Amino acid sequence: MKPLHLAAIDLGATSGRVILGTWSKNKLTLKEVHRFPNAFQSINGHDYWNIAGLWNEILTGLHAAVAALPKGATLASVGVDTWGVDYVLVNDTGRLVYPVHAYRDNRTQPGLKRLAHTRAALERIYAATGIPNVFYNASLQLEETVTSCPAITDLATRCLFLPDYFNFLLSGRMANELTIASTTQLLDVHSTDWSRAALDHFRVPAQWLSKPVLAGTQLGKVRALPELSALAATRVIAVPGHDTACAYDAMPANPDGTDLFLSSGTWSLVGFESDTPVLGAAALAARISNERIGDGRYRPLTNVIGLWLLEGILKDFTSRPTNDVAWSALITAAEKLPAPAALLDVTDSALTNPKSMKAAIDAQLKKRRVPAPKNLAGYTRLICDSLGRGHADAKAAFERMSGRTFKRILIVGGGSKNRLLCQATADAAGVPVVSFALEGTAVGNLASQLISLRVVKNLATFRALFGETLKQTIYTPRPS
Repeated sequence: MKPLHLAAIDLGATSGRVILGTWSKNKLTLKEVHRFPNAFQSINGHDYWNIAGLWNEILTGLHAAVAALPKGATLASVGVDTWGVDYVLVNDTGRLVYPVHAYRDNRTQPGLKRLAHTRAALERIYAATGIPNVFYNASLQLEETVTSCPAITDLATRCLFLPDYFNFLLSGRMANELTIASTTQLLDVHSTDWSRAALDHFRVPAQWLSKPVLAGTQLGKVRALPELSALAATRVIAVPGHDTACAYDAMPANPDGTDLFLSSGTWSLVGFESDTPVLGAAALAARISNERIGDGRYRPLTNVIGLWLLEGILKDFTSRPTNDVAWSALITAAEKLPAPAALLDVTDSALTNPKSMKAAIDAQLKKRRVPAPKNLAGYTRLICDSLGRGHADAKAAFERMSGRTFKRILIVGGGSKNRLLCQATADAAGVPVVSFALEGTAVGNLASQLISLRVVKNLATFRALFGETLKQTIYTPRPS
């Protein structure tokens, strides 16, 4: 069989890239053909994404992917994954009718507090959707949009989440995909359709949404547009639209279900795969999100704030790492420091989006009468050790609620390259942490395309084949 070439569009909240994947002789090779920064921008006190800018970067990346193909080869398919919850409101023709807010915008705070203080409604929404009350939920965002701009219900006819929207721009078909839908607090936890109770509670028009399609659904060929002419034969596949779902799919997990997954980036997303959701009072108290796998099963997870802390603290130092050598030197310096006297409370909402991360961390430590670190290496050590404890706490909570025992933690994402974070997680959790040298989200994206094209039988087969080629580093817990 001739090599098959595919493109993964992988958009994160701080950067995006287009990866060219080639499947040949049961092996997947990757080539990053385009990478670009991403950030929300503020206008008049609100935060927005530059959607047109992202689309132009996608086009640049796709043209680079075609240019990188061997002579005579074509791009078989393309898939898009992004961060969760954010959405685009469009009319029948797909034209934007409302600016695209970023999930860190504080416009959801009134709704967040209102639901938090209405116990019966909070429990009812969690029982219906399996998603806790979190500031970034699309449910709260849409509620605020409808409340602040009632005319939007006349202007908008569809709500497309970000991967859905880019799939539409590529294929011309409007479809909501299941994994991204499951991040919204609007999907029925007991089915693969929307929760009418949640839609009514948040005043979201039901007609804005269509029943989600499963990952792997082929949406058609790329549209016949001048800017897409080089992809005339390329199929658009609705891969798992949520980047975390893609990252989980990429991990060569043990089929016995004893592995805990950690996708470590801006957020640390800790969870596992399950045939059933994790619900009830304890799950609500632990803020367990019952997100979905592309095939309809469950991916119970919890969010630990993640490397957003480290990204933020760097802005407060003039001397900071800008390349791999400098990063390695910073991690080495942090490793040589003694363990912090006290760890950060990583659940503190003050760390969510502060003007100064250093000031927010220092304020938390001051309240507890703990001295602040003296330099960037000190803050790095404090952050990594604190995140390690956060990961361990998430593991313990899942074991209590699910009755499972997790024997390993599998880590992918940017944090998998941070040996201080990996070791801190192993030490705090008391189990080995296995770090994989893989582009998790892009690999999961490409895996879904291969399965949809019937080149690979299923996800278990892909994991088995791909796992044979992976380089891994094992961090064993050290005695306390």
